[in-house]
Amino acid sequence: MTEEQEIVEKTTEKIDLNAELIETGVEQVLLELDKTLIGLSPVKTRIRETAALLLVEKAREKLGLAHETPTLHMSFSGNPGTGKTTVALRMAELLHKLGYVRKGHLVSVTRDDLVGQYIGHTAPKTKEVLKKAMGGVLFIDEAYYLYRPENERDYGQEAIEILLQVMENNRDDLVVILAGYKSRMNTFFESNPGFRSRIAHHIEFPDYSTSELLEIGSKMLDQLNYSLTKTAENTFLEYINLRKEQAHFANARSIRNALDRARLRQANRLFKENFNKLKIFITLIPELVEKKEPPIKTMIKKTNMKLLGVSLNEMPIFDILLVIATKIIAKSLLEFKKTNEKEIINNK
Repeated sequence: MTEEQEIVEKTTEKIDLNAELIETGVEQVLLELDKTLIGLSPVKTRIRETAALLLVEKAREKLGLAHETPTLHMSFSGNPGTGKTTVALRMAELLHKLGYVRKGHLVSVTRDDLVGQYIGHTAPKTKEVLKKAMGGVLFIDEAYYLYRPENERDYGQEAIEILLQVMENNRDDLVVILAGYKSRMNTFFESNPGFRSRIAHHIEFPDYSTSELLEIGSKMLDQLNYSLTKTAENTFLEYINLRKEQAHFANARSIRNALDRARLRQANRLFKENFNKLKIFITLIPELVEKKEPPIKTMIKKTNMKLLGVSLNEMPIFDILLVIATKIIAKSLLEFKKTNEKEIINNK
């Protein structure tokens, strides 16, 4: 039996890692990650491996075995819309549950939040951001913009030096995650070896496949109580394939933007289809007020459904318009009532 096998055997005899996984809440975080993120198998595997390492180190600490807090600073590389920020949030939560950070919050920044515009401006800005991030995770998106060697008057290098110092001296109270495009991140690390030496975990985020993007879109719609017909689904698949070949494609972000535009067009179409029917209803307001019709609820039940020939449950957008029209009627009736009461008092 090797020395490593002996250590593992002693550890499993004294502590139940599966129980620790559940008690710390780490298992729940990992399950949420699987549930929230579609695809990204390599990323999920790396996160589970990191969680396992951290859990074992905590177990070794409890058993009085030699242990060392591992370097937790990370690099997330991949195209936009591949879930980097979402994973960073889950990572902050996971680190907090395992006791590696005090608060478990995420502070997301870019170059503009760290680098100043004049001499003496950068240090206070960077230190203020670091102060907010202490006890949690600092997520620097498009980190390579911190370094601009072509500009001799750029103050990004000052921010980098402060970050490197804090990453080393406060690594037990702060985790820094650098994120951005893979090629640019590689160039950034080559130009800044100080960052490369302080980051132990380099995680690559792959682009989503067409089927995964369709699933992501369907999930987004489901959360808003929408659904795609089979025809719409086929059309959406064609759109995804075409959009992926175009410039500035941003994976899940582009899908969300496309669905937002689709919802806008649907709302506009439904509004146009029902505008004439709604106009008939609204033009009845003066007559209804003059004739002192029954309360609004009764009026809607007896009048508008027959006039409009549509069910309230038939078109969600029409429900909204109907509520607006009802409020207009209610306001008109209230004003009419107040006017009548004033006239009665004056006549007396």
